Amino acid sequence: MKEIGGYFGFEQLISNEYYPDLIAVNNARNALLYLLKAKKIKKLYIPYFLCDSVSKLCDREGYRYEYYHIGEDFLPIFEKSLSKDEYLYIVNFYGQISNQKILDLKKIYGNIIFDNVQAFFQRPVQGIDTIYSCRKFFGVPDGGYISTTAILEKELPVDISKDRMKHILGRFEGEASEYYEDFKSNDRAFVELELRQMSALTHNILGAIDYDFVCERRNKNYAILEKHLGEKNKLHLVVPTGPYCYPFYCENGMEIKKRLAKEKIFVATLWPNVLDMKDSLEKDYAENILPLPCDQRYHADDMIHIVEEVVKCIN
Repeated sequence: MKEIGGYFGFEQLISNEYYPDLIAVNNARNALLYLLKAKKIKKLYIPYFLCDSVSKLCDREGYRYEYYHIGEDFLPIFEKSLSKDEYLYIVNFYGQISNQKILDLKKIYGNIIFDNVQAFFQRPVQGIDTIYSCRKFFGVPDGGYISTTAILEKELPVDISKDRMKHILGRFEGEASEYYEDFKSNDRAFVELELRQMSALTHNILGAIDYDFVCERRNKNYAILEKHLGEKNKLHLVVPTGPYCYPFYCENGMEIKKRLAKEKIFVATLWPNVLDMKDSLEKDYAENILPLPCDQRYHADDMIHIVEEVVKCIN
């Protein structure tokens, strides 16, 4: 029976999600699992330049996979023909692959899955299976979206996210460093997280975000970093909409990250597993591309501060 009366819980916020018509699941790696199951895929080709969450997912669920290299433009170096149950997993690194380019790749390879985890605001292309992550862009405990016509026959249970909120609520009222261990613990839990529908709590939060503001703020912050660092950046960048970060390539990237951290500018190493590779473009990119923060939490003054500290380090 429905409970009536008693104390109040979390308020029901406005329902205005950015992707209300996409399939909503509990995280991005399970969005991929949904596609693997729904499309009856048997083998996946994945880039070396990627965290090991995808390979671990394939190992856990019994899917075959093989690696491929990328070029300096982040596009696949891949010459094999795909069979009916084989798919090429293409990652939109830093939002550098446009929708027109992915259409071209679709014509070349046929069976592709497009990973827009780092390009939330890049709308899906009709006819191309596309996945999104919510945690990469917003303060939510989990969540992923899938654009696909493939429907999983099995009805999924709804996830519950209340126990994944501590680090988010803690940082809202305190310092990130105080709750970093909670964040890491939450992150580790996703390794074994079963495929479920997105939780009501995550839906509720996502429905109340001012997406126009978020996108505009990210665009403005990115533009400031590009204006001051563009000539020093060895990457030739496409300007994405609502960017995930500003990818700045420089020599001695790992050392510069340490020096920036001392100034409380925390720059992630996105794919630490790639650092174990032998000399390769992927290893070079993992070490030396600094994904500088430019998200909605920050203002122009913060971007200028980042620029000043980066310039100090590279000089």
